[in-house]
Amino acid sequence: MDWAAHEPVIRISVFATILVAMLAWEWLAPKRVPHALRWRRGWANLGLSALSTIAARVVVPGITVVGALTAAERGWGLFHLVQVPAWIALVVSFVVLDVAIYAQHILTHKIPLLWRLHRVHHGDPMIDATTGLRFHPVEIIGSLLIKVAVVMLLGVPVAAVVVFEVVLNATTIFNHSNVRMPVGLDRWLRWVVVTPDMHRVHHSQIRDETNSNFGFNLPWWDRIFRTYRAQPLAGHLGMDIGLPAVTPASGARWWWLVLSPFTRQKEP
Repeated sequence: MDWAAHEPVIRISVFATILVAMLAWEWLAPKRVPHALRWRRGWANLGLSALSTIAARVVVPGITVVGALTAAERGWGLFHLVQVPAWIALVVSFVVLDVAIYAQHILTHKIPLLWRLHRVHHGDPMIDATTGLRFHPVEIIGSLLIKVAVVMLLGVPVAAVVVFEVVLNATTIFNHSNVRMPVGLDRWLRWVVVTPDMHRVHHSQIRDETNSNFGFNLPWWDRIFRTYRAQPLAGHLGMDIGLPAVTPASGARWWWLVLSPFTRQKEP
């Protein structure tokens, strides 16, 4: 398969399928009572996602795939210097890219300039599938640059790049979803993937909880690096979501999502 040629179609198809499936699950079995501003901030999140997609395609079009193709053509990266079976290259590439995204996520909480961008994501007054799309365009472009650096240093195959991007998009929508699942199923799943109950803790207004459960894809890094928190102190139904400094009305406005990084806000 020509992964580079089919990458946009694969990504859009999986993205649309997962988003529709999770929205349906949220409607049938919500975990928390939907916020009064559910639809307004949902459309704002979708609008921001569309803007981020356009910005990325204009500023750095297909940069991760291009980086993989360039590395292959010029023999750059570990996997072009050391021959290993294709499946090993794919698995190792996926794991390394995932831990890089985990590290990037921590940095967005630690570095004030990056937090200005990332707080757009945390300013959502509720958390559901559309929250997984709520990332500022500048943050998206920065994340792509980090990923392309890893791709070129490691010599990540194009197939691994496409698989990682597709899975990351899918799991980000999944683990932000406002869905109810059996406790036993969640307990088992969170050993192999970040679940909605696991990631919801990260969107708590309590600082110690916000600074936990940074994983998007694989759940192992939080356990290994001791940033894992099993449950919120107030429980999933009682916890406050969002940012104390951002009112629900502001966090649901599309223009706030775009302009927030460039405005001053008092942090608690």
